Amino acid sequence: MNGSEMIPSTLPTPVIQPPLDGNFRPAALAYRAYQDAARTSGTSLQLALERGQGEVSRFEMLIFPEGHPRAAENYPLVERTLKFLLWQRGAHTVWISGNDALAAQLAREYGPRGSRRFDWDFLGRQVYERPFRILPCAPQDLPPSRESPRHLGRHLKGCRIGFDLGASDRKVSAVIDGTPVYSEEVIWEPRKQADPTYHYREIMAAIQSAAAHLPRVDAIGGSAAGIYIENRPMVASLFRSVPEERFDEVHNLFLRIQQEMGVPLEILNDGDVTALAGSMAIGENSVLGIALGSSEAAGYVNPQGLITGWLNELAFAPVDYAPHAPIEEWSGDRGCGASYLSQQCVFRLAPAAGVSIPEGLPDAEKLAHVQSLLATGHEGAVNIWRSMGVYLGYALAHYAHFYEIRHVLILGRCTSGEGGNLLLEGCKQVWEAEFPALLERVTLHLPDEKIRRVGQSVAAASLPEIRSEES
Repeated sequence: MNGSEMIPSTLPTPVIQPPLDGNFRPAALAYRAYQDAARTSGTSLQLALERGQGEVSRFEMLIFPEGHPRAAENYPLVERTLKFLLWQRGAHTVWISGNDALAAQLAREYGPRGSRRFDWDFLGRQVYERPFRILPCAPQDLPPSRESPRHLGRHLKGCRIGFDLGASDRKVSAVIDGTPVYSEEVIWEPRKQADPTYHYREIMAAIQSAAAHLPRVDAIGGSAAGIYIENRPMVASLFRSVPEERFDEVHNLFLRIQQEMGVPLEILNDGDVTALAGSMAIGENSVLGIALGSSEAAGYVNPQGLITGWLNELAFAPVDYAPHAPIEEWSGDRGCGASYLSQQCVFRLAPAAGVSIPEGLPDAEKLAHVQSLLATGHEGAVNIWRSMGVYLGYALAHYAHFYEIRHVLILGRCTSGEGGNLLLEGCKQVWEAEFPALLERVTLHLPDEKIRRVGQSVAAASLPEIRSEES
């Protein structure tokens, strides 16, 4: 059984329906209903996910025991939960304790010939550069949790450059002692460029533009879509067109820039910088940052104010369990976050909304066209953002099963103008109807327009430590 083909009894209908999507079946409701049902007679399933240099994340959930009338529901729910964990926390090896047959079935699904071979190849060969495995084990053999969160950012002294590389635009800021003195936003299309020289040239142009407004450059920080390990892009949509034989140039791109500029440089996933920006602005921790741009980016600052080292690639994490949910273009899986919380959602819903988008425009201009209709009160455009607001409400409720959240910061091009208000309205409507406890413990933040558009590049500038001054 394919993990996205959920058993009907596990697919509650949402109280609040997206205006343009009557088939939406939120993951949050299915997971909650399944765990509630398993609470009286369920058994424990424990997972340990190893990534990077031996870091391990643990997760536990309830499943129905073998022979239970609802035991057939175990596999689809566990598969969707594992899929979420893989893209939230990252892993090259997964140990499963509590059901060996289920572990074997998942190993086939997430193998070279399984329907999740994208995840098998992406996480194993491309991200962690080692074979991806799912292994059954006894409870006593399950690896213990070994998390290693890092203190990054919040360094404000000196003359700094911060950049934010999105798939539709690149932003850069010059910052002196925490105050931006110059910001620039330029439209580009990196995903269509096969020559990494293009990316190098454009990023250096941004850095030099900011450097021209500083008396000197002490440090450079970057925010970018994708997975970055020790300043090396492992996989990123920005470099999707670069052929594999030239990807070493991409791996070393920022190391080269650091060497040429001769100052400390640190680059993080754009979602983590979103969360860092939120934590710095709010003055509190337990912050989940969501950037609704060309794709969905997410990041997290834990209760101690640290960056976890998790992937937080929620663009690939499922939020809709409907059997015919839209297919995410890159992974080939259904119901993933990028199809609901990004400009991809705007383009997907436009036909149902009666919105025509001119052909031949860059994606950023296509989005701007629909947003111009939204600004006039166009009913179809309004319903697109109302639908996204409902998606956001249920998605965040599902995220709360996996993160300890007190604040959610929402950024990105899709939040500009009236769109941001409609997103918050939809989210709060969902929480009032289905998740009232979230209203009491989680605060939603929609920054002002300036922070919304360039805030990540300013926060990115705080990433590197200038050791001679701050150690």
